[in-house]
Amino acid sequence: MTLARRSLALLALPAVARAQPRPLLRVGSKNFTEQLVVGELYAQALEAAGAQVQRRLNLGGTLIAQQALLAGEIDLYPEYTGTGLGVVLKAPTDGTPEQVWQRVRDGYRPLGLEWLAPSRIDNGNVLLLLPATARRLGLETLSDLARAAPQLVLAAGNEFAGRADGLPGLERVYGMKFRRFRQFAALGLRYAALRHGQADVVNGYATDWQIASLGFTVLRDDRALWPPYQLAAVVRRPALAAFPGLAAALARVDGRLDNAAMQELNRRVDQDGEEPRDVAAAFLRVAA
Repeated sequence: MTLARRSLALLALPAVARAQPRPLLRVGSKNFTEQLVVGELYAQALEAAGAQVQRRLNLGGTLIAQQALLAGEIDLYPEYTGTGLGVVLKAPTDGTPEQVWQRVRDGYRPLGLEWLAPSRIDNGNVLLLLPATARRLGLETLSDLARAAPQLVLAAGNEFAGRADGLPGLERVYGMKFRRFRQFAALGLRYAALRHGQADVVNGYATDWQIASLGFTVLRDDRALWPPYQLAAVVRRPALAAFPGLAAALARVDGRLDNAAMQELNRRVDQDGEEPRDVAAAFLRVAA
């Protein structure tokens, strides 16, 4: 090869490198509002970092999303530490948030999956009530509620009566027995029952938008009945190798997420009717 041709070939190398295809990442989520929003946040953050992203959101419940991950149909999705430990690994969920995260991380590694560092979202179970009721009865904790429960009506989901962390757990840990238990499958119906006096206490989740928007009082789980449910990305190990910037891109998102931020994002979808994609884009624009 002549010197001129060799020089032209060397000059062409950067252009060839730039022409390499972007790594493909398939982002999944479960089938409720918070998961759709966080799935979009992850997808858009990875696109901004240079990845090509396929969205496979709204897959279904925990075990469906987990199976998609194991089968290589998705590369990552947002999950909760308590859910991963209790539902997927079927292990005890007691311990501090750090202990639970370490145990679920170690349990997933033999499956070829990595738990990234968690966000500040902890979407665990909560019992809540109207501020006026809390003030009238002097209620701040679940131990306080146990004293008043015999005169109160609890509204909860259909499974709450039989779940170990539902009524049986409240009775076991707190000795709590309510005057009446009413079942409302839909979360919105439970909040409506509380607002309209059909229930005194309802069960919900810590990132429900109604808590902040409607000013409900959340009682502290002072005896740690419920495990932490920190939200984090679960990722296939080959995806981390294929796109070294993956963990850093998601860490920038998770670093801005906490319960208050997630409540607002959920509200914009559920109450205002915005699309998860648009809500996620607006959140990331503010972050930039």
